[in-house]
Amino acid sequence: MKQLQYAEQFIKYPHHYLNINGIDFYYEFYPHQYSRKTILLIHGFLSSTFSFRYLIPKLTDQFQVISVDLPPFGKSGKSFSFCYSYENIARSLIELLNHLKIKESIIVAHSMGGQIGLNMIVQEPSRFTQAVLLASSGYLKRARQPLIAVSYIPFFHLFVKNRLARTGVLGNLEQVVYSPDRITEEMVQGYLEPFIQSDEIFRGLTKLLRDREGDLSSDILQRIETPCLLIWGDHDKVVPLSVGERLQRDLKYAELKVFDKTGHLIPEERPEETAHLIKSFVH
Repeated sequence: MKQLQYAEQFIKYPHHYLNINGIDFYYEFYPHQYSRKTILLIHGFLSSTFSFRYLIPKLTDQFQVISVDLPPFGKSGKSFSFCYSYENIARSLIELLNHLKIKESIIVAHSMGGQIGLNMIVQEPSRFTQAVLLASSGYLKRARQPLIAVSYIPFFHLFVKNRLARTGVLGNLEQVVYSPDRITEEMVQGYLEPFIQSDEIFRGLTKLLRDREGDLSSDILQRIETPCLLIWGDHDKVVPLSVGERLQRDLKYAELKVFDKTGHLIPEERPEETAHLIKSFVH
């Protein structure tokens, strides 16, 4: 009875904050009364839980679902004292799962979130039964030392802000979808909102630039034994299909599915087909 009341509480109030390692993580928790399988959704760079708004309803009928905003994005904290390395963010997400008393889960991660998900698997491989990587980033090096050094100049965060403002949200969205016709006013406003609240997100991005280590090496990837489903768009301009093909070679148990006429923003462009592949893969 207690467990049922606990689930009902989260169904009624799915939006939550938890302070982990000195920063607030915003997350949404959708329990499923009859499913023991939990999906953890991890978004990509310059994104948030908002990017999964079409995918979440297509998964909650069969799974318990958690979607989290990675600091400094979305509604999560943007503290300059937090370490934004992938390793630390991954460790913090594991702490979130500990808080929710979730022993096993399935990672579904998009773009930069794919690297964080893979870091979680490396840290606690027995914890994650499967992973679905949606156009996951891979093989990126750490930022060059001259750029990191320049980031210590006062007000560098304003340079970051101006750099992003050059293309604007609409320009960035046009780069990540196959067809600009898919872009709606709702999308533009949803991705823009976290960036107009204050300049703190740009301070957070500056710290992320300094803290982010390089992506996992082939040597490390080849030791991962978690079954992985890789889903890619054939017209991805951000993380080309060649990255997915290389990940498929490096990951021991990986299969690659490719959507035609699809860009980088798979959760937005192909939510129904993505949900179908996830449900077919998870068993």
